[in-house]
Amino acid sequence: MHDVPLWLWMVFAVTVVVSLAVDLLAHRHAHVIGFREATAWSGVWVGLAVAFGAVVFLVVGTTAGVEYTTAWLLEKSLSVDNLFVFALIFGYFRVPRAYQHRVLFFGVLGALVFRGIFLAAGVAVVSRFTAVLFVFAAVLFYSTYKILKEEDDSFDPGKSIAVRLLRKVIPVRDEYAGAHFFVREAGKRVATPLLAVVVAIEAADLVFAVDSVPAVLAVSSDAFIVYTSNAFAILGLRALYFMLAGLLDRFHYLSKGLALILAFIGVKLVLQASHKTISTAVPEIPSLLSLAVIATILAVSVTLSMLRPPPAGHTDDRPGPDAGVPTGERPTAETSREAVRERSADPPNTAEPPDGT
Repeated sequence: MHDVPLWLWMVFAVTVVVSLAVDLLAHRHAHVIGFREATAWSGVWVGLAVAFGAVVFLVVGTTAGVEYTTAWLLEKSLSVDNLFVFALIFGYFRVPRAYQHRVLFFGVLGALVFRGIFLAAGVAVVSRFTAVLFVFAAVLFYSTYKILKEEDDSFDPGKSIAVRLLRKVIPVRDEYAGAHFFVREAGKRVATPLLAVVVAIEAADLVFAVDSVPAVLAVSSDAFIVYTSNAFAILGLRALYFMLAGLLDRFHYLSKGLALILAFIGVKLVLQASHKTISTAVPEIPSLLSLAVIATILAVSVTLSMLRPPPAGHTDDRPGPDAGVPTGERPTAETSREAVRERSADPPNTAEPPDGT
């Protein structure tokens, strides 16, 4: 565990709160996020993460700084799959592009809370039962196998337990009401599909935490390092999503790179657990080497994707970020409003609300 001063925790908290407030004010009016705006915001989030990492280097030490950078880069790379799921959810619920940032903003808030809970629990378990690292390694090896065999489970928003529970708790209308999450119909408060989208995104993040939490705990078991690195990676997800609109399918080697990263982290966990529970003669992989390996795999994956485009006729079954744009000309059984209604336990209600929130 690193000796982290309390004031650095406070700096982190203030930075996150102020950044979220500025982001919310900058996007208080619903509008479509273009490439230039998304790139600028992505630069802001990356700059904040790098600047905070520099502070960690200077205040906590080189080892902590390397661990933070490695964990942030690892989480940033693993979060790419989140972008495909965002596109799937937006396409399923046909979320207008102007409202997608609002949805992701609240999705990020929930992710910060739930990741904090999971990481705190993970740190507590690892500190008491080191052998659990073998279990975490097994999870990562299984994820690697699924990715390489292209057997990774697809996320179906219509089957999400969280969305189905939401519909049981509160009625969900079929029509959007601007950027409102709730409206009143016939004197009753009902939810709009926008709330269901937020719930679906939160549920998806819980699924991704199964890989993310064990992976980051292989880098460091320090609560400050694992949470701050995760937080800054999560904060930049929205901008990255809009910046890569229409480009995700071009990085066709990235999934293989992520599989190699997960396998490498799995090996690191096995060695780490063996060193602590079996014999200190078992070598551990240094954090600096981990950083170099992860950065190299990412660089090679992206470079190969750009130099060797997908073969003619190649199609990626994962939707791109524009999948949620309602064209009105290409409805499918998966994304049409009829499909959404068929999956809903509530009868369709198209009455316009007298007011909304």
